[in-house]
Amino acid sequence: MAPAMGNELQHCTVLLKEAVDALITRTDGIYMDGTFGRGGHSRAVLQRLGEAGRLIAFDKDPLATATAQQIQDSRFSIVHDSFASMRDAAAERGVQKVSGVLLDLGVSSPQVDDPERGFSFRVQGPLDMRMDPTRGESAAEWLAWATVQEITEVIRDYGEERFAFQIAKALVARRAKSEHLGLLDSTRELAEIVGHVVKTREKGKDPATRTFQAIRIHVNQELAELQVVLESALSMLEQGGRLVVISFHSLEDRIVKRFMQAQSSAPQMDRRLPIRAVDLPSAPMRVVGRVFPSEAEVTDNSRARSAVMRIAERIAP
Repeated sequence: MAPAMGNELQHCTVLLKEAVDALITRTDGIYMDGTFGRGGHSRAVLQRLGEAGRLIAFDKDPLATATAQQIQDSRFSIVHDSFASMRDAAAERGVQKVSGVLLDLGVSSPQVDDPERGFSFRVQGPLDMRMDPTRGESAAEWLAWATVQEITEVIRDYGEERFAFQIAKALVARRAKSEHLGLLDSTRELAEIVGHVVKTREKGKDPATRTFQAIRIHVNQELAELQVVLESALSMLEQGGRLVVISFHSLEDRIVKRFMQAQSSAPQMDRRLPIRAVDLPSAPMRVVGRVFPSEAEVTDNSRARSAVMRIAERIAP
């Protein structure tokens, strides 16, 4: 990820070489890139694949899929949908097993840096926050009807914000004034409301950071879709296939870590049952490891600072 430069929104892929090295176990395999973004990982994977290899990428963002369509490679295809649709999309293409699944989670720099997308509290823009602006309910539309309890739960659970209740009350109170002020539909006003409520925050962190994160996660159902795609990846990976996931905040990473740990532990059997050790079920995966960005990468790209990549391998059918 990288900041905007001039009028062009740039994107610097985090852990590019490390992710591709971890993912590719055979050059003739079929691979899934769950988050195309601006194609950094996908292009690197294609460079490593042989003629028989194949890559299917996914992205909800119409601008990302438009970028993907510029790739003229018969081994590559793009799906304009969430990675939660991975298993169905693969089946439609006659794919049952894959050699690897890569997920680069979070928001891409072009999305954050484009004011019209509404992801950033630093710039004025419409309060949208949808990965796909053509589908679903925007952040402004959700805030126009959600109750104090619903807003509190989202900001508390997805933003880990201790002032969630106070923020929710302030947002609903602002809504009561919509007859005179209009709907709350700008990023700057949301940030200002949160800033008036949250008086203390970690050094160097904007008071609105956690609230914007929470609402974005809710609007896009990010954590629910992550759970779905992890299960899909497990069912689709061939023996020896890799699952590689790059997370950028603790909620995502916690889900990935717990999933990989659970799948790398053999099912517990009742010791009183007359089952031979050789017949005991084995764990379907093994944890390969985790990787963090180097100091040099963080220096070049500050948004890589919070990234962690976890790798697991399918070991049993």
